[in-house]
Amino acid sequence: MPALKSSTAKPAAKAPKVVRVRPVPAVSRSIAILRFLGEAKQGLGVKAIADQLGLVPSTCLHILRVLVSEDLVKVDPDTKRYVLGSGMISLARSVLEGGGFARLVQPALDRLASNWGVTAMGVEVTPRPTVIVLALSKSNQPFRLHTDVGSQFSGYVSATGRLIAAYSGENWTQMRKKFNATPWDKAPSFDIWKRDVEEARAQGWAVDRDNFMGGLTVVAVPVFDAAGKLTHTLVAAGLSSQLDAATVKDVVKTMREEARAVANLMFATA
Repeated sequence: MPALKSSTAKPAAKAPKVVRVRPVPAVSRSIAILRFLGEAKQGLGVKAIADQLGLVPSTCLHILRVLVSEDLVKVDPDTKRYVLGSGMISLARSVLEGGGFARLVQPALDRLASNWGVTAMGVEVTPRPTVIVLALSKSNQPFRLHTDVGSQFSGYVSATGRLIAAYSGENWTQMRKKFNATPWDKAPSFDIWKRDVEEARAQGWAVDRDNFMGGLTVVAVPVFDAAGKLTHTLVAAGLSSQLDAATVKDVVKTMREEARAVANLMFATA
């Protein structure tokens, strides 16, 4: 989504101060357990969890008991298998309803979906880097991209991935490694993808046509924070047969206006 940077030359910014993160093993292990249970989609016993994460079973059990006491994990008393608990839903709802990006972008997504017949998404770029869908609006068209709020994707995939690469500051050698590890339905060659990334950087938006998914065109525009860092994107997806080059340009114009308005609300300084 675009809160696009001004073309006016600015003095070179000072290198950001590196904040040293002191390891806290108990926290890291707790997060690893929660992520693993979220990916597992089924109940798992202590040994299976400990073996997968390289934990001492007794340590794993103590952490699980704390997570159960906080309703973040629940355990079946008969099978002794653990799954994510309802407390995770409350935490997720707090993120989505807390007055941030998801709430601010929803009206824009609804307008895009209604006016252009696309599936519109508000996406956050995480430090990992992956992207996660925080807000969603589906069109009333017979064909719609099936995704849900909370869906997570590889950072370099699709149109948002081209924007992440364009503004990452990494060199092409670094980006090639990440590109090679990215899952695609129909992967472009690296040279074609590199050209797409350069175009995205020059024009301020990106398009993926039939690579992320055959027959699907995905368009993304960036949202930058006050420091010029890419934090989110506004995404529109629809049938490639309906989103020809001329239509894409029209959609992008609307998306950039919507994205700029959202960015101003999020990052405007008093």
